[in-house]
Amino acid sequence: MPTTISPILITGASGFVALHTIIQSLQQGYKVRATLRNSARETEVREIVAKYVDAKDNLEFVIADLLQDSGWDAAMRGCEFVLHVASPFPLFEPKHEDELIIPAVQGTQRVLRAAHNGNIKRVVIVSSVAAVSAGHNGESKIFDESDWSLIENNIGAYSKSKTLAEREAWKFINGAENVNKMEMAAINPPLILGPMLDKQAHTSVELIRVFMRGEIPGVANLKMSIVDVRDVASALLLAMITPEAVGQRFTCPTATIWYREIADILHKEYSTRGYKKIPRIQFPSFAVRLLALFDKKIAIVVRDLDWDYSISNEKAKRILKWTPRSQEEAILSMAESLIKLGLI
Repeated sequence: MPTTISPILITGASGFVALHTIIQSLQQGYKVRATLRNSARETEVREIVAKYVDAKDNLEFVIADLLQDSGWDAAMRGCEFVLHVASPFPLFEPKHEDELIIPAVQGTQRVLRAAHNGNIKRVVIVSSVAAVSAGHNGESKIFDESDWSLIENNIGAYSKSKTLAEREAWKFINGAENVNKMEMAAINPPLILGPMLDKQAHTSVELIRVFMRGEIPGVANLKMSIVDVRDVASALLLAMITPEAVGQRFTCPTATIWYREIADILHKEYSTRGYKKIPRIQFPSFAVRLLALFDKKIAIVVRDLDWDYSISNEKAKRILKWTPRSQEEAILSMAESLIKLGLI
């Protein structure tokens, strides 16, 4: 049952995580107020949500942009909780890092200050494992919430934006400006897989899409943490209502898995269904480094080649009582949705 009759404010309503969070919130009986940068996508979002839950009068939209002050005070009015999900996640490195850092940092600051002014009880922000393990390349360890990314180690614009944004958030929460003692928790997911709900070109789908389409003949010796988008949404809602979550970060991977294992899972399921080009070989790392000189997608991951590490989810399980789906379900449900939506 809902812990509040006030609406939950969810930012960035048209995003991958936000759509699932809106649906789960409504399914659990919460009222939802969701932000959009403009009204053009409201009809589309309502149609997507309607496929999974009858929102009745429990879903409303407000216009608010992370780069603008207007709209945020009104968005907060009457809410008790805010789930700050909106943040840019690009496929390529931008021409200048500020293209990501400014909206991520200033957007988070803007949301927190508006939430504070609106007497919000608790904000849960979506950060990333990019704020936890980036820059530690080569450290063979299990990373957890005590770790922070090292921005001085050329970690890329996205990781830097998430690290700086989360640090600014905690600086605000723990600083003198937070006179209302507003609470905060941070959810730090890895690469988010799981079922797509629309045909938008979300960056999260690129790995599975490339594998399924056979756009590359082999995979690099890379490891990454993954999680199902539905489990990110559930972690957000659990962090919103769990008393012990206050002041805490939560890394929430389903698993940390090699690229070749992802390809193997896809091949086992789909090779007999016509998807015969799923990569079956592993490239030597020297060849990947050479290819990176000519391909921007490859260049982004070169720094992580041959890095054997993992991310802990123990704290999320222990404090939030969070139970993630299997790695197979996270991977295959995304592939299945891409087929259903005609995206591969």
